[in-house]
Amino acid sequence: MEHAIYLVTLVGTALIVAAAFSSLIAFRFGAPLLLLFLCIGLATGVDGLGIEFDNARLAYFAGSLALAVILFDSGFGTPLNALRQAAGPALSLATIGVILTTAIFSTAAAYVLKLSWLESSLLGAAVASTDAAAVFFLLRAGEIHLRERVRATLEVESGTNDPIAIFLTITLVEIIAAHANPEANVLATNLLLGFLANMGLGAVIGVLGGFGIVRLVERLNLDHGLLPIFVLTLSLMVFAAAGAIGGSGFLAVYLAGLIAGNSDIRAVTILKRFQDGMSWLAQIIMFLILGLFATPSQFPAILVPAVLLGLFLIFVARPVAVWLCLVPFRLPRPEVAFVSWVGLRGAVSILLAITPLLGGLEHGRLIFNAAFIIVLVSLVVQGWTVGPLARRLGLIVPARLGPLDKVELELPGSAHHELLAYRVAPGSPVARGERIPRWARPSLVLRDGRSMRFQDMGRLAAGDQVYIFVPDRYPRLLDKLFASRAVVDPEDADFFGAFALDPARSAAELEAAYGPGLTEAEQKLTVAALVSDRLGGHPEYADRVVIGPIELIVRDVDEKGRITGLGLSFEPTAPVARVPVFMSAGEIGDRIAAIIRNWRRPAEEQAVEDLPIETVASGPDGRKATGEG
Repeated sequence: MEHAIYLVTLVGTALIVAAAFSSLIAFRFGAPLLLLFLCIGLATGVDGLGIEFDNARLAYFAGSLALAVILFDSGFGTPLNALRQAAGPALSLATIGVILTTAIFSTAAAYVLKLSWLESSLLGAAVASTDAAAVFFLLRAGEIHLRERVRATLEVESGTNDPIAIFLTITLVEIIAAHANPEANVLATNLLLGFLANMGLGAVIGVLGGFGIVRLVERLNLDHGLLPIFVLTLSLMVFAAAGAIGGSGFLAVYLAGLIAGNSDIRAVTILKRFQDGMSWLAQIIMFLILGLFATPSQFPAILVPAVLLGLFLIFVARPVAVWLCLVPFRLPRPEVAFVSWVGLRGAVSILLAITPLLGGLEHGRLIFNAAFIIVLVSLVVQGWTVGPLARRLGLIVPARLGPLDKVELELPGSAHHELLAYRVAPGSPVARGERIPRWARPSLVLRDGRSMRFQDMGRLAAGDQVYIFVPDRYPRLLDKLFASRAVVDPEDADFFGAFALDPARSAAELEAAYGPGLTEAEQKLTVAALVSDRLGGHPEYADRVVIGPIELIVRDVDEKGRITGLGLSFEPTAPVARVPVFMSAGEIGDRIAAIIRNWRRPAEEQAVEDLPIETVASGPDGRKATGEG
């Protein structure tokens, strides 16, 4: 018995160490990290090194707990401004998008795999949601600086679409296991009512649990070493409580993390660091277990149809569902195309594919193997192409900040203050003489091994270590002051225009200087208001507006979304790759209106040509303009 404990511990820790080392490869080459984790699990499984693991219940239990930890961390790290910015498109994709993807994909699965319509719908529900871990890692590891709206949409969608996919999958498993064959209208009604109850209870428990976590952390004076464990345990209690009363535990734990992460919770720096590490550990354990559970020797029997279904999901089901969901929003076609492509499937799909095995379904193993292959196809095809496609579609923007050397220190006994330690970077605004704001309190400076008061140091120099006492949730202005200049790619050297423009200047001055053809109402606006109006009221960093012979580029916005920096260019940007599909409702309306105008114009011109000369030349009072005095 004792020998078995040592052996299991040795093998388990060796797998985790191997997965951790594989992350270095993934960061170096931009490979999908989940793919490496799954491959390690497959290589050590029954068809690899011979480790047998066929306990579906244990795999599902461990995977569910790991997913709960990941979702809490995802919610904790999602800022409210990102949620507000992408709430409409992301939540539409996370709900309606999952249902549409399931419906479209299951139609193809029924014909390709010869499954019943309920079983094909079950497979569709299992692979309908995107994987938060895979999306977050690819956007971070590849150092892809996307437009904020696109990044926020992808991250919020991937963090919120799991609950509905889980609900659909479990409900369909229960129906099939009960050998029920309900009519379509009855099934739709039951699913809708069950979904509302499941999500409603999960949302209520999640909100109450989130505020409860914040309140307990503030009221209890726990040791800093115990506090992160306490918060993680409370999050799992929220997850379990919601599931125990019939609600969505996954939605509850995500909302609890969202509320806790956006409140003035104590020791937020310590909590973020701990949860980041726990999220990594949860991902590694989850992916390794799912890889171990699979049996690759069973894959060849359904390899071709599963690969075809994976390609159908990538090139048909996901793009159509995304386009239908985003039609009401005026998103540019390149952004819609990119969102449709970055729909990576991952561990959640494999985890959900275990549920048919738990339910004892006849084709449970076939559904699991098909889902596993589809996930591999998604990671191989989409995972390697995210960066190139973003550049092709013109969605990459230059980094706002260069390297930043900062350490955040939680002060003992202080609930809402922290100590920031910055190293002055060469070329940073502070090194060039920019003053530190009054609300920040520099207290100590280290230079050449000597410590001195900030007031006695004079001008800061590159290499100085500055300790600043600030309230928590401090404005990010300090990061901008202490960061070095961002290294701009030579191709992006003129990205923000050759000239700076004061956003507070009157738009009438633009009209007088360059004659772009502004209306009288537009000339009464400031340049910032003009650009914001042209962008639909939601400007963001690196947005561009062409007005006649000039182009205005948003160089920076503040935390409230107001334009604080503008650039001006006389050379229009090179057109990005044209996307022939993914038109928004606004674009469709513009196209239809243009077609109607072009269709009516020749008819009106012909009608004018057919009128008598005296009618054409008659004045407004009906008298003929014959030239007689």
